[in-house]
Amino acid sequence: MTQATTGPRRLPENPDELEVILATDCGSTTTKALLIEKIDGVYRQTYRGEAPTTVEEPTADVTIGVVNAATEVGELAGRQLVDENGLLIRPAHGNVGCDAYISTSSAGGGLQMLVCGVVPTMSAASATRAALGAGAIVLETMTSNDRRKPHDRIQRIRDLRPDMILLAGGTDGGTVRHVAAMAELIAPAKPQPRFGGQYKMPVIYAGNQAAIPVVRDVLGNVAELSFVENVRPVLEREALAGARDAIHDLFLEHVMAHAPGYDKLIEWADTAIMPTPGAVGNILQTIARTRGLNALGVDIGGATTDVFSVFSGTFNRTVSANLGMSYSISNVCAEAGFDAILRWVPYPESEKELRNRVKNKMIRPTTIPQTMEALIFEQAVAREALRLAYVQHKQFATTLAGVQQQRTIGDAFAQSGGQQTIVNNLTLDLIVGSGGVLSHAPRMEQTTMMMIDAFEPEGITVLAKDSIFMMPHLGVLAEIHPQAAMDVFERDCLIMLATCIAPKGPPAPGKLLLKYSLEVGSRMEEGELHGHEMQRFDLGPDEVARLKLVPAAGYDVGAGPGKPLEREIRGGTVGVVFDGRGRPLALPSNTDDRRALLKTWNQALGVYPGHNH
Repeated sequence: MTQATTGPRRLPENPDELEVILATDCGSTTTKALLIEKIDGVYRQTYRGEAPTTVEEPTADVTIGVVNAATEVGELAGRQLVDENGLLIRPAHGNVGCDAYISTSSAGGGLQMLVCGVVPTMSAASATRAALGAGAIVLETMTSNDRRKPHDRIQRIRDLRPDMILLAGGTDGGTVRHVAAMAELIAPAKPQPRFGGQYKMPVIYAGNQAAIPVVRDVLGNVAELSFVENVRPVLEREALAGARDAIHDLFLEHVMAHAPGYDKLIEWADTAIMPTPGAVGNILQTIARTRGLNALGVDIGGATTDVFSVFSGTFNRTVSANLGMSYSISNVCAEAGFDAILRWVPYPESEKELRNRVKNKMIRPTTIPQTMEALIFEQAVAREALRLAYVQHKQFATTLAGVQQQRTIGDAFAQSGGQQTIVNNLTLDLIVGSGGVLSHAPRMEQTTMMMIDAFEPEGITVLAKDSIFMMPHLGVLAEIHPQAAMDVFERDCLIMLATCIAPKGPPAPGKLLLKYSLEVGSRMEEGELHGHEMQRFDLGPDEVARLKLVPAAGYDVGAGPGKPLEREIRGGTVGVVFDGRGRPLALPSNTDDRRALLKTWNQALGVYPGHNH
């Protein structure tokens, strides 16, 4: 007998008993639902549906949108998921109901936080990493050496109205004075949260444990306090898990519970609802861990670009809040400069025409390019937005400040304070792109070229895109069934684009950079790659090739400068791309030479076929 349920049901001890899983992602405008089913022992994403998110008036109940999206999925699948009372039917029986319901959410503007720390490069940086890793939008990071006057900072805390505050500072057992000073800025501000005027602002304290009594005395009456492990217990170590877990818990208890209809949604879900970016980070970490990879993920939207990375098991996420393709397009142009954008356009385009295109996109942010010229321009802007977001990510994803590093004499003269980015393009194995401009480009070759130009992968790197932005759903699925999440990720989520081979070394037009051979079954391809040359070979997503590379002296494909490398590689919809343009990538300064090269590269990869500009 089938049963309509609302409250969280106990999931089976053996997750393999789950046959039908319904997953939703409640976005700010659209609620996307996926049906994941076990077919011949393997989990597959079978049907998808969507409906407008209903968190705003007049509906003001997020579950209405969830029910509408689930109903659409059910109709497509020939499976009744919702009963006559508008409740999800569980467990599954025949072609009725589902065994589990899971969800992520960024509706209502997502999770917005204020981070307060003592030293910008130490406790504040670690606290910011914890907040971003939990899926938050960090409205501001406030530190004790902020040059603003105390009353200005107090007013700023009042004006921000975050969902919660993360306070950190000091190593365990150190001085409490600076932490007390930060707490004494929050107390008089009496900050009010965005949702739920009847409760106190949640404040998570993740600093010097010796300062807990002081923080309790100062903030106990104005905030809902949570105490977790110090994010920086000693200079040499970060401990972010306690703060991240507390952020997730408070997100459910406070932010979600006070947003319209979320109390019901929390009851419905069989596991904790996750902020959408936190779920994307979760699946990327699951992939990196299970496959033993260094991975990079990017989601480029209309207003923001999120970058996620896992290097040697260390996860980082950044949000470039001013880099996007519609609402923030003018910021991209201002930050990159029109010359940087025009360098990717292979035909004459005046700055005036460029400015008009930007203004039109800002006035009508949801429009899509109607001409080849408009498409090329939009993809040129995307390259710069992605490149700038990646630069910001590398600056954030660093070794810990304050830690003694083994330094060379060259480092002693560098003004880096001993901090180095942990992002290394030569050891990067996988790049996953998502967001409209990448996911919906008319040709896979365009997505591939944008990603290569923006991220400049080195050595051997697999490029892929998220087919329908299902990474959030899979991130929360990984919480209850990691293997199911990986099954769907590898079979249905990722569209394999290409394996990119790019020798690291200076641009050298015409110079021999490497010799290669590709063995595919009985077929053997041999050749040479010269400077400023791009080549493409067809190798399907299910095909495997044995690759041998012999780089020229001074060029590195992953084994060291001038050292050969042998590896098995998989193909993709675009195949194998050899990029001989050098790293770092530098386009010719002469306009005519640059345009001629752009046309040659686009023809080599089939990026804009039939475009004769």
